[in-house]
Amino acid sequence: MTLKSSNKVETNRYELVVEIDGATFMDEVNKVYKKQVKNISIPGFRKGKAPRSLIEKEYGEGVFYEDAMKNLYPQALVEAAEQAGLELVRDHIDLDVEKAGKDGFTFKAVVTVEPELAIENYKGIAVKPTSLEITDEDVDNDIKKVLERNSRLVTVEDRAAEKDDIAVIDFKGFLDGEAFDGGEAENYNLTLGSNQFIPGFEDQIIGHKADEEFTIDVTFPEDYQAEELKGKPVKFEIKLHEIKKRELPEFNDEFVKDVSEFDTVDEYKADIREKLAEARKKEAENSKERQVADKLAELLQAEIPEAMYENQVDNIIDEFAMNLRAQGLDLNIYMQYTGITEEQLRETYHDRAVSQVKVRLALKKIAELENIVASDEDVENKYQELADAYKVKIERVKAAFSKKEVAGDIEAVRAMELVKENTVDAEETKTEE
Repeated sequence: MTLKSSNKVETNRYELVVEIDGATFMDEVNKVYKKQVKNISIPGFRKGKAPRSLIEKEYGEGVFYEDAMKNLYPQALVEAAEQAGLELVRDHIDLDVEKAGKDGFTFKAVVTVEPELAIENYKGIAVKPTSLEITDEDVDNDIKKVLERNSRLVTVEDRAAEKDDIAVIDFKGFLDGEAFDGGEAENYNLTLGSNQFIPGFEDQIIGHKADEEFTIDVTFPEDYQAEELKGKPVKFEIKLHEIKKRELPEFNDEFVKDVSEFDTVDEYKADIREKLAEARKKEAENSKERQVADKLAELLQAEIPEAMYENQVDNIIDEFAMNLRAQGLDLNIYMQYTGITEEQLRETYHDRAVSQVKVRLALKKIAELENIVASDEDVENKYQELADAYKVKIERVKAAFSKKEVAGDIEAVRAMELVKENTVDAEETKTEE
């Protein structure tokens, strides 16, 4: 492969003229012939046995050229871009064959490339710190969740329904005196105050006692999904069968022994505090990274091609589809169930894709400015780490991820660590100002 020329034709678009020598091109033409000859019939020869010279005489000298060119140009284009110092972006390619024959194959391609990048002031980014203090209230709230998970439901017989009770009801909805679809259920367990139903529904059950039958009036929201019910006043006939409440167990040493490996309340609380502190530490680190990422996206100076955003949307959707498959669901079936179109799904993820692309490019530029380079040993160790994580052979990982991709990931992580190490406390900065 020889790069004949490389010229910028517009922002992030370059025209490359690439030449493939005659020997390489003819060798590929011969490979195409061997693959296709089994499907070609020439009078006087059994199918698949016709010589190449006769086939070319019958169908033209260039009968195998097109497939040979299709096979050769992608890798040649990648090598040409590397030689020109350009990073190709997956996008529409304007391809034009200038010549093809025994002397070789020359083509012209207009491609999209990654933008020129610039970034300043990435050291000294002000971030708002997350408090690492664990209060007694934090511990008590965690204990409350454990108590609720171990609670039991008991029937209430001596009072009317209250907020947070569970009401067991039959209900049937009427619009202009006619029952409407989806507005009916029997023995439904509704937690009052959960806002599970439309506004006003649960509030009007509060105050009623078991075995009461009554009617409530509510109005559907203007943005309700069913078109025929949007903003419409309706009536619901209610039969309240039973009222239940959650009864929490007593928090004492016996309870602690039942739900943990500890013997006393004090030991259990100490363990909760330790776990909460570790979780808060991770939360603080994640918050710091999010703030840094947002600022890096803002600081990056680049005219980014839309194709990079669209490619990242593809990646996000592919990951989403993979997660669905792990749950036994198909993306197309999911979209049918939810009523969302592919265009709407892509729009949903577009802003996230924009942010991810900007941050990745910012980190790439910072790695370049700070001379952060992943060594061959770093890449090999990362391959092994991925193989261990996915429980597959390292060769399979290498086939899935190029060395360049893995090195880029390592360098991006190290660039992010460098930026985080050089952040400043936003509260202290504000005080100084």
